[in-house]
Amino acid sequence: MAVIPVELGGRSYDVHVGRGLLERAVADGLLPSPGGGLCLVADGNALAHHGERLLHVLKEAGAAVAVYEVHGGEAAKSWSELERLTDWLLAQGVERGDRVLAMGGGVVGDLTGFACAILKRGTGFVQLPTTLLAQVDSSVGGKTAINTAAGKNLVGAFHQPSLVLADLDTLATLPERELRAGYAEVLKYGVLGDAEFFDWLCANADAVLSLVPDAIEHAVATSIAAKARIVAEDERETSGRRALLNLGHTFGHALEAATGFSEGLLHGEAVALGMVLAARYSARRDDCSLDDAERVTRAVSQAGLPTEISALGLECDGAALVDHMRHDKKMQGGTLPFVLLRTIGAAFLAKDVALEDVALFLDEQLQTH
Repeated sequence: MAVIPVELGGRSYDVHVGRGLLERAVADGLLPSPGGGLCLVADGNALAHHGERLLHVLKEAGAAVAVYEVHGGEAAKSWSELERLTDWLLAQGVERGDRVLAMGGGVVGDLTGFACAILKRGTGFVQLPTTLLAQVDSSVGGKTAINTAAGKNLVGAFHQPSLVLADLDTLATLPERELRAGYAEVLKYGVLGDAEFFDWLCANADAVLSLVPDAIEHAVATSIAAKARIVAEDERETSGRRALLNLGHTFGHALEAATGFSEGLLHGEAVALGMVLAARYSARRDDCSLDDAERVTRAVSQAGLPTEISALGLECDGAALVDHMRHDKKMQGGTLPFVLLRTIGAAFLAKDVALEDVALFLDEQLQTH
């Protein structure tokens, strides 16, 4: 088992990565021995596959567990679901010192974390991510949010968890498509800041995606350690360092919006395609070489992830995609920073990007690829 600290002073916490963590959570002292009540918020898939073994150990330890099941995927990150969840938590008598358990993917973690951020002005919570994407990305760092009609994650708060338990056994129940989508976030850490890790992933992608024990633990632990370092340096994305984690997301969120935030394009798939576009746009600006852009494209393709926006069947042009970007929460004074590449392993924040030029670039991608 790997233990990765997220160093944030009084808000520091550990991320545990290993197998069988849900069963050992109480016995190993990872969760406090619950003598009273506990609240568990989980999505239906997580409950079906992993709920029984978690509930068993909690009840064996003497806890009375109340369960709230989240339905609807990304659509659950809404005002109405936030209201229902907070009302339910209040009805359960949750206190500030309690730790609400959030088990599932990024939707459950984001929704529960935001609810706990505003509940009694701040209630503790524990992340129990059961998808690869949530383990290496959304469960670490304290970004919590819901979606609105104006866009994704535009209403939220920074609220760090008390603990993160990334049980690798939960990944065995993921559909292959969802596993590959999560891998996009793993690959992102190599592309943006670790050329050696990128090379390792290119050589070991099949082993990681096949969940070979040593390979998947190394991939998850290395990804989390990379994020933990960046979050410790720039918790609230004020210096620009944390903004590098948005590699692929500005393009990706626009594509998600254009596809209606539907199952037609999963978040990780959008990030993968967004990384390819960011690399190609970097090469177009002469910030990085065409060879590096092609290497990123090959690595994404090797993982069975999309590399061409033409394959999405979008009925829009580059200007329409850019219009989605204008709602990005990172817009400042009408300027949108883009995470681009100087080389693989060296991302930077470009604040001189003209959205009109991005629209032309996207038109080229729609027409020529």
